Amino acid sequence: MPRSGLPSLFSLRAADRLAGAVFVVLLAIACARPISELQFQGDKIRRIFVVNYGWHTAIVIKKSELSEKALPEVREFPDADYLEIGWGDRDYYQAADAGLGLALRAAFWSSGSVLHVVGIQGAAERHFAGSEIVEIMLGDQMFQRLSEFISGTFLRFDPAAPAEGRPGQYPTSQFYPARGKFHLFHTCNTWVAEALGAAGLPISPAFTFTAGSLMSRVKRFDTKSS
Repeated sequence: MPRSGLPSLFSLRAADRLAGAVFVVLLAIACARPISELQFQGDKIRRIFVVNYGWHTAIVIKKSELSEKALPEVREFPDADYLEIGWGDRDYYQAADAGLGLALRAAFWSSGSVLHVVGIQGAAERHFAGSEIVEIMLGDQMFQRLSEFISGTFLRFDPAAPAEGRPGQYPTSQFYPARGKFHLFHTCNTWVAEALGAAGLPISPAFTFTAGSLMSRVKRFDTKSS
């Protein structure tokens, strides 16, 4: 290559580095926006909750906020005020007395996944008084994206009809076939992080496979502590 070409090559590399640096700065500025500003984008403010059972977490949403068109399973809980929605391994989650064998199978050889939807009457805060619960406020657009993510997890044969349900863990709950592969590093807690990330909250699902690791990140969004 002629020597005259070297300065231009170096200039291009320098320009690339400069552009990359500018991109990083702009990204940092965007990520530095207040969490409340990210959460409250949109005209209508919606409340959701993340509840922690110690090993399992789930999302709790006011039923009247959910559209039957987007989430047709809503119509199967006519008396509920809130819906608790959790995701997990198909065999372990549905077992009445799951043991070590099912736990190992779920972690390494899962045969599929399910969603567990529980109809709750009364205030969510009162119902989960004995559990760790975090309240999160979302703007309308973010809530719609969250709803779309949850709806997309249901495995339906007819998009307009509820997925085929089975009796859940409680009289007011149902199990539904779901999309997604459960394994040791992709758990119910990872799914919650993915749902919140899909809504637009600055949370990564990486290393959120335990309830504790998830809740330590979710607490940043707790409107009651802000």
